[in-house]
Amino acid sequence: MLSGTFPVLILATTLLSPAIGAPPEDLPPLLAEQLKNHPDLPALCAVVIVDGAYHGGGAVGVRKRGDKTPVTLQDKFHLGSCTKSFTAPVAAALVEDGKVEWEETLGEALKSLRPHDDYQGATLRQLLTNTGGFPNDVPPDIWAEAWNARGNPVRQRKEFAQSMLALAPAYAPGAGYAYSNTGFSVAGVLMETALDTSWEDLVRKRVFVPLEMATAGFGAPATNPRKVDQPWGHDAKGSPAPPGDRADNPPAIAPAGAIHSSLPDLARYVLMHLKSDTGTVLKNKASFEQLHTAPANDYAMGWIVVERPWAKGKVLTHMGSNTMFTCLITIAPERGFATLVATNIGSDVASKPCDEVVTALIERYLDEGVLPARTGLFS
Repeated sequence: MLSGTFPVLILATTLLSPAIGAPPEDLPPLLAEQLKNHPDLPALCAVVIVDGAYHGGGAVGVRKRGDKTPVTLQDKFHLGSCTKSFTAPVAAALVEDGKVEWEETLGEALKSLRPHDDYQGATLRQLLTNTGGFPNDVPPDIWAEAWNARGNPVRQRKEFAQSMLALAPAYAPGAGYAYSNTGFSVAGVLMETALDTSWEDLVRKRVFVPLEMATAGFGAPATNPRKVDQPWGHDAKGSPAPPGDRADNPPAIAPAGAIHSSLPDLARYVLMHLKSDTGTVLKNKASFEQLHTAPANDYAMGWIVVERPWAKGKVLTHMGSNTMFTCLITIAPERGFATLVATNIGSDVASKPCDEVVTALIERYLDEGVLPARTGLFS
């Protein structure tokens, strides 16, 4: 259950070079202090972007509690609900190409799934801004079906969408708000139906490949239960989750939270959002305006959008967790500043430590006092 992103050559050069006049910053000392203060965390990894360029990063701790294998900056971490901000630009790219429309309705796009009458007018835009009528929680029987489903992920998502669309909306689409994994999953089904292509392939083609996110993929990052080849997730009690089907949420809600990546590769994606850079994933600046503008409750398309004095304007942020990993992205476009923080335990344990890392980075690089980070960023 989830908790709650120029030409490629130029982007790669910008990302991998430090800010002009400054060496790459080594963050492990700061992270080690946080890990000392929060021993429940197996590991911490962070990257900071300063003046619109990659400035430093680091990783401390272990890939798996009880094992001595250390984490590295190149290790893959599950992004949880930060995945939502990937599903949205794929939709924006398809809108630019004329393949789908923001105002396309479920009655038109998913007619074969026979949506409830009150879902007929719900639009793609509403699904991606959590205003499409879907509830926060999935009914237990439908959630159990999703967990027990096997086989083709596209078919699993379609069956999940059909079950949810058969129910009456939690509120009239466009007339309310509820943070919902289901809305993003149904948006994924809409795109899959329109292009006869899986959501995974759309994300690979439209985001991972053009941004050269070589470490990015889907599901829990570790693949071998006998070898600690990547970080393992941990539950709230600190127990490691072995690689396999139960190491992540079911594919039915993948468009809401199934991506993993190293933080340096994730920084390529974050730089695109920070600069509203066109030419790779998206062609038009107006598309970024769509993605970064919240119609209600501060929630845009995969981003919480707030104004903060330290940011001198807008902040785009999102925390994601599949209950076994946690990722927190914070972007301040006016300051050319962003932080990416990840750990391999769920947000019940990790949200406060991740906030504290963000606070420390803001204070170090922007010379601002933000206490506490949860208040500074989210409230």
